Amino acid sequence: MGGDRGADIVVPAAIEMLKKYPNLNLILVGQQSVINKKLQRRRAKSHDRITVVHAEEIVGMDEPPATALRFKKDSSMRVAINLVKENIAQACVSAGNTGALLATARFVLKTLPGIDRPAIIGMLPARNKEGYVRMLDLGANIKATEEHLFQFAVMGSVLTKAIEGIKSPRVALLNIGEEEIKGHEEIKAAAVMLHANSEINYIGYVEGNDIFSDMADVIVCDGFAGNVALKSIEGLANFIRSVIYKAVKKNIWTKLLALIAAPVFKIVRVDINPANYNGASFVGLRGSVIKSHGGTTVSGFMRAIERAMLEIEYNVPKLISDEVAKLLKQSEDA
Repeated sequence: MGGDRGADIVVPAAIEMLKKYPNLNLILVGQQSVINKKLQRRRAKSHDRITVVHAEEIVGMDEPPATALRFKKDSSMRVAINLVKENIAQACVSAGNTGALLATARFVLKTLPGIDRPAIIGMLPARNKEGYVRMLDLGANIKATEEHLFQFAVMGSVLTKAIEGIKSPRVALLNIGEEEIKGHEEIKAAAVMLHANSEINYIGYVEGNDIFSDMADVIVCDGFAGNVALKSIEGLANFIRSVIYKAVKKNIWTKLLALIAAPVFKIVRVDINPANYNGASFVGLRGSVIKSHGGTTVSGFMRAIERAMLEIEYNVPKLISDEVAKLLKQSEDA
């Protein structure tokens, strides 16, 4: 029950998801009295597809990951991830502290064989058929070696291929230029590794202004660059909304024009609404963990649950494990 508003967002999102998906069952983990009160208000306390599991402790949004891992063993995120490990739940969705969630998930679930570090993969708006591009790492690893970047590329490609049905996803490295001589040594070395691998459709470097284009299906970078890009995009979306709102309210004529242009504004609002892209996956773990934005809305948290459902449907951790095992075998045979 983490996030800025906890059960106020998670409980109504859960109820709406059960209405939308008749075969879905949800386990709500947190302080039982708080959850039951929210369920009772919505006349869902005795819902036959909701199970409430009590967790007494709360991990603060600014709490150090090491503290949460060592001293908060009865937190909602720890209990929820334990349920995934014990195969009681098939995935964990949390809006809580990102660092603590990642540290806990890595400690409890462990990484897949052949994967050194998990990465955070999320969706950003783009001008392609799907309407978005997947990008990783969005903050799990501030620094990444060429091997890590290669592993991120493999995981991103496998996930995109499975969920989107793209036969050969276009994979690119985020860099400061498209020329081969640009970038730091880890980026250059990762490019060599990706060029040499026939299983990955590596298309080369893309720059920051290419993120929204139709150049790639998967964009790979270290967690520092990815998180800066993500937060910049979120800030830009808020800025665009504020500029439009200010312009519309300027005078009577702009208000009248706004009424005429309302259908266009609605489309733009949907396309840049962060809630529509909510739900980032921790790939590389022996289980599915989805991180929701801490300040998301009910519809945004519903999106995160849907991301988890897709990972369950396609068994993404196993697909990644199989692909990595195949690549490792090819490397040994070479």
